Amino acid sequence: MKLASLKAGGRDGTLIVVDRALANYVPAGEAAATMQAALDNWDTVAPRLNAIYTALNNGERSDAQALDFSALASPFPRAYEFVDGSAYLPHVERVRKARGAEVPESFYEDPLMYQAVSAGFLGPRDPVPVVSEDYGIDFESEVVVVTDDVPMAVSAEDAAAHIQLIGLVNDVSLRNLIPAELAKGFGFLQSKPRSALSPVLVTADELGDAWRDTVLHRPLRSHLNGEWFGEPDAGTDMQFNFAQLVAHAARTRPLAAGTIVGSGTIANQDTSLGASCLAEKRMLEIIASGKPQTPFMQFGDTIHIDMLDEDGNSIFGAIEQEIVRYG
Repeated sequence: MKLASLKAGGRDGTLIVVDRALANYVPAGEAAATMQAALDNWDTVAPRLNAIYTALNNGERSDAQALDFSALASPFPRAYEFVDGSAYLPHVERVRKARGAEVPESFYEDPLMYQAVSAGFLGPRDPVPVVSEDYGIDFESEVVVVTDDVPMAVSAEDAAAHIQLIGLVNDVSLRNLIPAELAKGFGFLQSKPRSALSPVLVTADELGDAWRDTVLHRPLRSHLNGEWFGEPDAGTDMQFNFAQLVAHAARTRPLAAGTIVGSGTIANQDTSLGASCLAEKRMLEIIASGKPQTPFMQFGDTIHIDMLDEDGNSIFGAIEQEIVRYG
């Protein structure tokens, strides 16, 4: 099934069930008022939501309405937790190679992960407000999963059963603020503003064979200012699958229902498939010529992130955002 949230209904939005074609929806209030409420009681609520979804796709809901993407909030307008990994090591390898550093052996065995902003997510068609272009504005096209309640110290094998929803994220980064923050040895803060999730989140059965071993095997497409930027395959070169990432996050603490876990920037060894962020393209330019040529995003620039099924249909709906000056 496919789930989304309307902006109407307060700070946590109003949960809706969206049809497979992303054309129509019905309110989900008879099952759960919000996305968080659904995850809090997933075992009970999910079958009721799925019954609504089946009826909607069969044309059996007289209350179906046309879906307006501009009316959508983030599926989770706010969440208890968002942790973001860096599971695609080609991205890490290029970043470190550009500055003449080797990748530590531990990176191939122990996932990189940081605590991201979860108190608020931008809507999938909302602008991205930034104070200054000097911050080095970048997009990052990624895949995310959402869990139910995950016990502390869960194994990767058991963690797979706690993944309930899959989607996309534009993990906005302010690249020029990152070096000074990392130099303090305490991680990201100001360099990671609010991100945007895809219009809908879907259950694994919607993905068919594309969801294998808790890895999503489809290209993730990014278009910058209407021009093709990249479409690396999310199922290729992922060092740690999502079950391993969830288990890593839960090693010393339980994860609350509604926890969002990100894959990190999608990157393949095959550079002909393009990139999923400006930083990586700039790193490839540094490796090739000694200096970057591609600028970071400016006010008025737009980013389009989407994933299509084998028939060319959007799975999650597209993230479409413009960079705007804050205030």
